Amino acid sequence: MRINFSKYHGTGNDFILLDNRKGDHFLMEEQVAFLCDRHFGIGADGLILLGEKSGYDFSMTYFNSDGRESTMCGNGARCITRFAQSFGLITEKARFSAADGDHYSENIPSDGETLIRVRMKDTRIISDSDEGVFLDTGSPHFVVFSDHVRDLDVTSRGREIRHDESFGEEGTNVDFAEKIPEGLYVRTYERGVENETLSCGTGVTASAIAYAFISGESREKTLVRTPGGQLTVYFKQDGQAFSDIWLEGPVSFVFSGEIEIPPVLPVPDLKKQIHE
Repeated sequence: MRINFSKYHGTGNDFILLDNRKGDHFLMEEQVAFLCDRHFGIGADGLILLGEKSGYDFSMTYFNSDGRESTMCGNGARCITRFAQSFGLITEKARFSAADGDHYSENIPSDGETLIRVRMKDTRIISDSDEGVFLDTGSPHFVVFSDHVRDLDVTSRGREIRHDESFGEEGTNVDFAEKIPEGLYVRTYERGVENETLSCGTGVTASAIAYAFISGESREKTLVRTPGGQLTVYFKQDGQAFSDIWLEGPVSFVFSGEIEIPPVLPVPDLKKQIHE
């Protein structure tokens, strides 16, 4: 089977984008995992299908790199907005459907780069402890505040927390956040990728909200630096509840092409290798 694809990234969080408006892409988990594999396939943190849905400009279906359909992806939502623009489906603004409901996105005027912001779902703090803050920003995140985050072994520590039984069978994403003069510095261990990613939109959003909650600082805008670049989170706070949440940052087109998905995948158990 041969398919056309495009690849985009938002602050280093990279995605394979497929036009599925005709509904002709029926990919198995192993095929998605193959396409996302950085040695045998295209290579990406996830794969996103652009679809049609009545009453919306488009729909978004997101798969982690392990091949499993997953929840909301903030950077992926910003990338699919740019992808939809490439087909002329939208111009400056969009309304789209994702796993966690309705969303809006729009272009932001900027010199020299494409900035896209997406409205995230309203949320509230689920739990708060000495270990960290747990909340759901479209995907579940446990935010740990620490000093010297750049020096942490995010993969080992993140994997340990991600599988903690307190987060249930599906586990959680884990963010390590540090206060810096201009805002926050955040590194994320993503479930489904089972590794650190250069950036995570829902994780950046969760970290900004968690910091506002634990610090008591009144703010409606937080700059967040990640290993892959800079994002900005806007929100309104009412105690433990947060609304009018927007994630903003750059989106870049990487390349497009065609790829053949072989009938027999070159890796016997691709999902197992990803999780190891």
